[in-house]
Amino acid sequence: MKDQGFFKLTIPNHKSYLPVAQAAIREAAKMFGFTAETIYHIELALEEAFMNVIKHAFEAGEDSTFDIICRQTSMGIKIIIKEKGMPFDPGKITLYDPSKDILEVGSTGLGTFLMKEIVDEVSFHNLGSEGKEMHLVKYLPGKNIEGLFDQSELERVEEKGPGPAVIDQRIEYDVRRMKDSEAIEISKGAYKSHGYTFFDEVIYYPEQIVALNNSGEMISAVAATKDDVFMGHAALHYPDSGARIAELTFIFVSPEYRGQGCMKRMLDFLFETPKKYDLEGVYAFAVANHIYSQKTMVGHGLAECGIECATSPATWVFKGISKGESQRISVVLSFKYLQKPKPLTLYPPARHRAMIEKLYKNLGAGHDYAIPSFAEPRFTDDHSVIYTKVYASEGNAEIFIKQYGSNVVREIKRILKNLLCVEQIAAINLYLGMEDPLTHFASPVFEESGFFFSGIMPKTRVGDAIILQFLNNISFNYDKVITYSENAKEILAYIRENDPNVSL
Repeated sequence: MKDQGFFKLTIPNHKSYLPVAQAAIREAAKMFGFTAETIYHIELALEEAFMNVIKHAFEAGEDSTFDIICRQTSMGIKIIIKEKGMPFDPGKITLYDPSKDILEVGSTGLGTFLMKEIVDEVSFHNLGSEGKEMHLVKYLPGKNIEGLFDQSELERVEEKGPGPAVIDQRIEYDVRRMKDSEAIEISKGAYKSHGYTFFDEVIYYPEQIVALNNSGEMISAVAATKDDVFMGHAALHYPDSGARIAELTFIFVSPEYRGQGCMKRMLDFLFETPKKYDLEGVYAFAVANHIYSQKTMVGHGLAECGIECATSPATWVFKGISKGESQRISVVLSFKYLQKPKPLTLYPPARHRAMIEKLYKNLGAGHDYAIPSFAEPRFTDDHSVIYTKVYASEGNAEIFIKQYGSNVVREIKRILKNLLCVEQIAAINLYLGMEDPLTHFASPVFEESGFFFSGIMPKTRVGDAIILQFLNNISFNYDKVITYSENAKEILAYIRENDPNVSL
């Protein structure tokens, strides 16, 4: 997005400066296009974050400052609260229960609860010696599909049953970049295929789809008949600013057009179309409750490199493909290099080295696998740099260790406790960069705490990473995970063998 708005305020750690911060954010939100009601909600979320810093980040009576950073994004506003105060454990905040009488339980935890309810994204980043950040993201309001269907059409879509009959005869159609006017059809198509259970709500907001495509953060391909009737959609989405990899995602075909080869042609188009940001590789998550999307990824040269168990709710809908699920849905992670990968020196944990070497060989990467030159961990800093992202609607979270500090085990245990007990997250994925020798030592320690091997992922925000997973006391049956290729079956068997929960 061109000419993004950006400013930073350095604020004294005194509550009297809250109106100053709110006034600045209020005016920015106005310029970014938010309405008065939404701006009020943004101010409430900022107030809670501001007061958390005042109450918990500094000693009573301590004079200091912290930063409030405001940035316009393609879809709305991001507010970053950055401070270098004391370590803070959000797990110690009493979890507010909205079902109970506030006169009985009090308002402790209410502010944090409201903050997470009224903004679209909340994430926490431990920056080690550089302090901590809380990120608040609010999207510009847009029409979702509730207002896009007329009532009779919506009733037809919501009818239970197999849905529209598949068209048997071959249809001539085009695959091309999305037109802005087609974003509405993409949102409708997502609902027809998955109801309201799609993993990312952005797909239900046409304005946000347009904004992401116009900014270059997403590339949408559509299949449409010669009469411009929408048939299907697929996209490449960059996960982070400056990322050199993108996710193949938001892939669906309207039920009546399945069997026309739309998915293959849309993916071919995405691989070939020019991109605003150069890509070194693409990755995809294919659900493991049927084989169709897995089969498509294999057919396009993506090789499986992991399976993330129970990452999505059992309530996901796959109209015309699968029935309601009896357990949380797992996904098969696959990857494809778009450029020849440069050889890296990686330090995998000894226990998983053979499997990791095999996975990289399947990806076509020739790396060097080494053992650290020191027999015990050597930390260059007391503080770790850790990024945490929670996907509340999915009930899963990601943790990335950017830099190991001597406090890393304690920090991960603290974050884990918060995610399990306060956030009540079902599945947690921990990414450890294997270009760092300390991962060789750290992985076994985390596995002793209940994490288990889940796969590898090249080119993440922490480099090439091993993925460890933690499941929060959920019922999970590996026999219900459906895999397509022999490679995926071998990965699943290996994960199962190393999952400490299997024997419980």
